[in-house]
Amino acid sequence: MDGQMNQRTLLLLLVGGGTVYIAFEHPSFGTALLVGVGVVTLLHLLLKDR
Repeated sequence: MDGQMNQRTLLLLLVGGGTVYIAFEHPSFGTALLVGVGVVTLLHLLLKDR
């Protein structure tokens, strides 16, 4: 590893963080941690072969 973050990692962190923030501010959308982990996992699986 060269210490630089690739675009995929940055995308996963931004989307996961944004999702957790929205779910935290509006509890009716679900538990913040569960929603964030679910979105990050889904993106990871979708972008796995790219």
